[in-house]
Amino acid sequence: MLSALMPVEASEQAAQTDHLFYMLLALSAVILLLVLVLVVTFSIRYRRGSPAPRGKLPEAITREFEIGWTSATFFVAVFIFWWAASGQMGTLAAPPNAIEIHVVAKQWMWKTQHANGAREIDELHVPVDTPVRLVMTSQDVIHSFFVPAFRLKQDVLPNRTVQTGFRATKTGVYHLLCAEFCGTDHSRMGGRVVVMEKDAFARWLSAQPEADTLADEGRALFVSRGCAACHADASRVAAPKLTGVYGSRVKLADGRTVEADEAYLRDSILQPGRDVVAGYQPIMPSYAGVLSQADVQSLVAYIRTLAAPKSGEPAP
Repeated sequence: MLSALMPVEASEQAAQTDHLFYMLLALSAVILLLVLVLVVTFSIRYRRGSPAPRGKLPEAITREFEIGWTSATFFVAVFIFWWAASGQMGTLAAPPNAIEIHVVAKQWMWKTQHANGAREIDELHVPVDTPVRLVMTSQDVIHSFFVPAFRLKQDVLPNRTVQTGFRATKTGVYHLLCAEFCGTDHSRMGGRVVVMEKDAFARWLSAQPEADTLADEGRALFVSRGCAACHADASRVAAPKLTGVYGSRVKLADGRTVEADEAYLRDSILQPGRDVVAGYQPIMPSYAGVLSQADVQSLVAYIRTLAAPKSGEPAP
């Protein structure tokens, strides 16, 4: 009966979230019942005029006893929080072999782009039983990518790249909503996620109009915006070279060492003076307000493709 009140389970995360919900609900019901029984019992036993003893508390009930059961209750609560939170966080991490789809939120629509360049608006087609990694950003205000059937909700922030993942387990069409008030037409910012059989998805993807991939768009921007003049391997300007930088450890001028992930690359484009690479001067201009969020996504996608050459091979 309780399951009939819940949305359909259409992803691995949905099943895990519902199991966790039922377990916490049962635990809460047991605690509520215990407290209720104790309150009713003591209310009857110690009502006015009852012969129940009201003398000094037993010696066993000491300050140490009170501290002990209070501490035990606190640590049990912390353990339950840790167990529930870690389980939920784990479900949002897509495996390395997941297909990658980029999502840009905008008042009031969802724009998605597949790895081969296929684009959709307010729709997202994905194959069933396949891990999917969503790389998302917002062009204006905070939005929230919410698919109730997947039990998936991820805030999408302007000037930041956020990621989440899922694996759909049932074919069908499911609601896609924005769960963060984002303006006057917030209620109209919706769409659908279409989960297809793998063969059907492959046919759908191949039938979409051909377009440049994100990396291709980023390569064109890399040249047209003048990035290549400083950061290409053949450049003689004293600027960090980008071949093989993605995923590497980068030493900064302030002594810190950070990983060059999507967030680092994005910040280096929009806030180049914040994390200056050791050995270089902070002379790069900021592209905040010059490049759109989609442009930054494309540039980051291109930089990710600049893998370090293998031994004996020339640099690209």
